[in-house]
Amino acid sequence: MFTENANRIFDRAIGEYHRWDDVDRPIENPFEQGTIDRLLYHKNWIDTVQWHLEDIIRDPQIDPATALGIKRRIDRSNQERTDMVEYIDSYLMDKYRDVRPAADARLNTETPAWAIDRLSILALKIYHMERETERGDDAHRDACRRKLAVLLEQRADLSRAIEELIEDIEAGRKYMKTYKQMKMYNDPALNPVLYARKK
Repeated sequence: MFTENANRIFDRAIGEYHRWDDVDRPIENPFEQGTIDRLLYHKNWIDTVQWHLEDIIRDPQIDPATALGIKRRIDRSNQERTDMVEYIDSYLMDKYRDVRPAADARLNTETPAWAIDRLSILALKIYHMERETERGDDAHRDACRRKLAVLLEQRADLSRAIEELIEDIEAGRKYMKTYKQMKMYNDPALNPVLYARKK
């Protein structure tokens, strides 16, 4: 199953990141170029690094200049994350390019890759909530165990929904349509703060 493989890859990427727990550690993607596995690993590595950057920037004692540098790094990471989602969708569109949608085929509210994006983030939530069940007092651990149970249920439900969406695309009951994400704040031609500086 697609999501079983994806979840395994996400868990592997998260585990390998935490061997060093270093936001500057270069990615060492173990999967072959051009494979969906390589895309999934890369996607989750970006998410994992960004997760930790988001933690760092919330330190109340952080130096403002350092915080600004991290904020800009998070902005770049968000663009990379969006690009990876588009690469995954492109991979899937190419894989199913010969499928002829039925006359009554429907368009889904989101593409498979945007649902996979949420699955990647869930893997991070699960990993970190599991760590929280191992520390603190009994009340903290119990509260985190309850939250972890909800996250695991959510992952099972989302995994099933993604499988059903992929099955529907394969059978022609649904079809994929992608739109390039037009992030205006990153574009010097579209962000008024940036293009005003050129005048």
